[in-house]
Amino acid sequence: MDNQRIAQVFQEIGDILEIQGANRFRVLAYQKAALTISEMGEELKDLYKGEAKELEKLPGIGKDLALKIEELVTGGKCTYHQELLKKFDKGLLDILRVRGIGPKKVKLFFEELGVNSIEKLRKAAKDGKLRELPKMGEKSEAEILVALDEFEKHSERMMLSEAIHQKDLILEYMKGCKDVKKLEYAGSLRRMKETIGDLDILCVSDKVEKVMDYFVKYEHVANVIAQGATKSSVILDIGVQVDLRVVPAESFGAAMHYFTGSKEHNVALRDYAKKHGMKVNEYGVFKGEKMIAGKTEKEIYKLFGLPYIPPVLRENRGEMEAARKKKLPKLVEFEDLKGDLHVHSEWSDGVDEIGDIARAYRDAGFEYIALTDHSPAVGVANGLTPDRYKKQWKEIDKVNKELEKESPKKGEFVILKGTECDIMPDGSLNLPDSILKKMDIVVASVHSRFKMSEKEMTERVLKAFKNPYVTQFGHPSGRLINQREPYAIDMNKVIEAAVDLGIALEIDGQPSRLDIFDYHAKIAKEKGAKFTVDSDAHAIGQMQFLHYGISVAQRGWLEKEDVLNTLSLKKLLKFWEKRRRT
Repeated sequence: MDNQRIAQVFQEIGDILEIQGANRFRVLAYQKAALTISEMGEELKDLYKGEAKELEKLPGIGKDLALKIEELVTGGKCTYHQELLKKFDKGLLDILRVRGIGPKKVKLFFEELGVNSIEKLRKAAKDGKLRELPKMGEKSEAEILVALDEFEKHSERMMLSEAIHQKDLILEYMKGCKDVKKLEYAGSLRRMKETIGDLDILCVSDKVEKVMDYFVKYEHVANVIAQGATKSSVILDIGVQVDLRVVPAESFGAAMHYFTGSKEHNVALRDYAKKHGMKVNEYGVFKGEKMIAGKTEKEIYKLFGLPYIPPVLRENRGEMEAARKKKLPKLVEFEDLKGDLHVHSEWSDGVDEIGDIARAYRDAGFEYIALTDHSPAVGVANGLTPDRYKKQWKEIDKVNKELEKESPKKGEFVILKGTECDIMPDGSLNLPDSILKKMDIVVASVHSRFKMSEKEMTERVLKAFKNPYVTQFGHPSGRLINQREPYAIDMNKVIEAAVDLGIALEIDGQPSRLDIFDYHAKIAKEKGAKFTVDSDAHAIGQMQFLHYGISVAQRGWLEKEDVLNTLSLKKLLKFWEKRRRT
């Protein structure tokens, strides 16, 4: 069982105990463990090594939790979790996630009305039964109905791309308020997390009331949760919560740091401050009662003798120690990319012609792309047969000649011949080697049979890796955010094989994929893996997906030298020459 599933089990245990009214510290232990595990950079099953005591070395993991992790790692189930579920209605966990409903209300609704699902809660509220319960009333009942409507829209976290879009709209609107002196966004979005729960906006103003009035009048506000002197919260019509905080100019940096998070990173910095006789919070850095820093984030880190830690690294995955040792990575940037090695055209399931795609990338400043239309397979639209690839190659040659004539410098922009070749269930590739060997780029991907066991899927992929023409492993987990869970696979073995065989791990920038996971990227980097950051574009406008891929790369601590498509075309092709010869 992987970290994410283990974290989910611990979160459920914590939620159940909270509803049952268990000791608060016990509840927090499970919830904190869930958060720690979900954000770890290494899989627990790899740390385990047959000894539960090894797990006790992790922060917040004592003997009891270590033994439960051992159960999950070795058997896929936790006895305590299973026992809790037998005596507990899981629908109550959904109710707990409705805004404004805490453990006490969940228990009240269940014991008095038998409400054990979102549907039953809505019916009870519509029938006017909630208002009759202790400490409720008509207003509370009406608020729950509103919260239920929001829950349906907000039950799944936003994809990063949607969060960025909403953030841009809100910032643009707020800039229209003449009383706003400074405006920035914070939260998990600033850390470029793959999914976002809500949006956090910070601003500086001398006229707070006018700013708050302006904010709540944003045309997409569906409900105003609160409007106060320093903070206002609204729900947008798409179900997203947005919090606006007005802070003093002298505290803006401290507030940005605090509300950007992560919580674990903030705790680590607070602990570091304590050791230096100082206190840090959202208002600033204090020595006794005197505020000595807080206007900017950089001055806060500098005060502690640390270099600035970029938001994408603030997950308490070793960034504080690296900063102390002056060994923070110089993160790869979008501007470092010289090409895109996963692009689709109208030849398969893309929408644009080859020439139009190439010119768009050239005009955007890139030096090359790989055209990687699909091979034929189950679950893949309009895959190319060997004969169709041969016809496509002729068109690529034609367009490359046109581009050379259009450019004053020879080879200024080149289209590489490639394929996204399906890995069949038995591990073979569904194109013959006679075709693959003529490709510049072969992205091997899984597009079917996602329910295979971990052992079967791992063997499937490792067998595909043995083909000497594979250059990249496409979207390695197979997940679709908010739609499909990743398939079971031993990523540690995959990483080791990729390193040994010279196969790059792809970071797929499609907003629904953002795949490979950032923590797997960090693990793979430490083992010497190479990566490609690709858009997986199916239309010219999706070139921008490279930015999302870069955000994953940065969260995985990747530097320019870790990413192959930062290389010149000559050096890129040379990297894979040795593999093809063996």
